Amino acid sequence: MTCSCQRPKPSKQNAPLRDALALALVAIGFILWMALYRQLTFLSDTLVSFFGLDRATPLGEAAAFFFYDTPKVLMLLTLVVFAMGVVRSFFSPERTRALLAGKHEGLGNIAAACLGIVTPFCSCSAVPLFIGFVSAGVPLGVTFSFLIAAPMINEVALGLLFGLVGAKIALAYLSFGLGIAIIAGWIIGRFHLESWLEPWVQNLRTSAETLPSETPRITDRIKEGLSAVREIVSKVWLWMIAGIAAGAFIHGYAPAELLASLMGGRAWWSVPAATVIGVPMYSNAAGIIPVVEALLGKGAALGTVLAFMMSVTALSLPEAIILRKVLSLRLIVVYFSVVACGILAVGFLFNAFFV
Repeated sequence: MTCSCQRPKPSKQNAPLRDALALALVAIGFILWMALYRQLTFLSDTLVSFFGLDRATPLGEAAAFFFYDTPKVLMLLTLVVFAMGVVRSFFSPERTRALLAGKHEGLGNIAAACLGIVTPFCSCSAVPLFIGFVSAGVPLGVTFSFLIAAPMINEVALGLLFGLVGAKIALAYLSFGLGIAIIAGWIIGRFHLESWLEPWVQNLRTSAETLPSETPRITDRIKEGLSAVREIVSKVWLWMIAGIAAGAFIHGYAPAELLASLMGGRAWWSVPAATVIGVPMYSNAAGIIPVVEALLGKGAALGTVLAFMMSVTALSLPEAIILRKVLSLRLIVVYFSVVACGILAVGFLFNAFFV
């Protein structure tokens, strides 16, 4: 005799209780996330000590960087992708593009660049939010404006520049940095290169257009966020670690004295040379300030040093390694080329007017 019993469907009357429970679990998860995030420096120092490494050595510095940035970037990736998945359940890609594309695209570039200023991310840490924007259907040029501005400009770096070289130059750096982010993003948007995204990202943008027409409940929105985490993080985490490893090696072994000697003159080629030298390095804007101070102390031209600083923060090799999982190689080349042109212009202008 077979049993014809079926599992009862969840009652709609229990839906508010399930929503409340889901919100509580998310809140607890976020508290645990914050607690762990605040301990990353301690965990990094503990691991360095555990392996018997000296922070004063290049290997110790590189290891500390890797032990700190690996969980930091992966945690940021998870949090941001989850949040973008939830947000995407509120705003369809059509509505998002209607707000940021077309006649509003320029405003979208400005808004994205300004958002980048107040987010204290290095180039690799900014990539998770960039991925979230792209997967949510935000115009590609707008996402690039954020990706350029976030690592290049932040309030800490501006404060340090103010104390180092004065208010006029700090404000000029802010203006030029914002200009590069906005204009470069707008130019990339004019090319309409969405087809140059990796296929899995294009599929995400397409599937985002098939959200259910009925208003989802809180539990549905949270499931959307978790689904986004599974879909995206599983595809990019290995590239994240590879990029951070490359950045850690560069962070520990970068030859500061050689950099100072190469940029010590005012020859015309010093600006493009500094831009090229900065690409394989990795740091955030605040972290590169001590190098900027050392270079200026060695007699390097201001425009050359700022071009180097912008190149390190906005065109890092680890960032390119991570972005390769999301963007095609030719799109990365376009991105680097457009931003490099802006950086070169800033370097030459500063050398011409701030002698």
